[in-house]
Amino acid sequence: MNKNRILLLAALAMSLVACTKDEPKSEEEQQPETVDVTFEVRPDGWTITREPIRTRGLDADGKAMTDIWVLDYIGTELQQQVHQSSTDDDFGKPTMNLSVGNHSIYFVASRGQNPTLDTDTKTLSFTKVLDTFYRALSLNVSATTNGSQSVDLDRCVTKFKVAFTDAIPTTAAAFNVTPASWYYSIDYTTGLPTAATSSQAITVSIPAASLGKTNESVNVFGFSGAEEWTTDVSINCKDGEGNILGAATIHDASFKRNRVSAYSGPLFSSNGAMTLSLNTEWDTELTGTW
Repeated sequence: MNKNRILLLAALAMSLVACTKDEPKSEEEQQPETVDVTFEVRPDGWTITREPIRTRGLDADGKAMTDIWVLDYIGTELQQQVHQSSTDDDFGKPTMNLSVGNHSIYFVASRGQNPTLDTDTKTLSFTKVLDTFYRALSLNVSATTNGSQSVDLDRCVTKFKVAFTDAIPTTAAAFNVTPASWYYSIDYTTGLPTAATSSQAITVSIPAASLGKTNESVNVFGFSGAEEWTTDVSINCKDGEGNILGAATIHDASFKRNRVSAYSGPLFSSNGAMTLSLNTEWDTELTGTW
């Protein structure tokens, strides 16, 4: 299975209430029949650890997802929603009771930090975006619905990888990556990014094992659409007291959904200084007659 996909196996079990043919139906019995639907998540790398604690991971690139959202709509009306976290015993097996009819169901699996779901604006946002997957499913539920269905969730983020070709000072504490424009939320009905945020620093702590080493890198995630887009990105490194040890700017960095944008260069050896020089050569002479 591809690393950038998560498999959801939807097992549909019909739950119907029988009634006597000649007996008048009560008001409750006249309500639409419903079907219990369990969406079982079975990604590559599924693990179960029972001691000392029980965990289940939806793995992508060796990192486990921590949250699953499933939102059920009929038309434009939200019918119900399910949120599961990795601490739940049934994590990876969200269950819904669906009424007969045509449903639009939206799935999001993520490990982003501090998620906020807003059903009024149909957005899901994070203070720090990390690997996230999305899929919309159209499901027609009828009184005879019975069977199973698989759904692939596609990655809806981009990853910005920055490698530093010079040695990281031993006093360094954190990198600040500040894109001029960056996306921290998606419309969960489309999987597309919404409301770009400007000049918001993304802080990445520096592990002790990286100090003094060259070609170390940091990764920053953000939401992205399928169309390529560009933005300037400022990077600096500070020590534990907040002093800047090195800084650089990448102009017109390019990003796209499900793509790693890798950039590299020195951050400390130049001490952030800029060298100026004059180009004294003239361009090709323009000639003419009168």
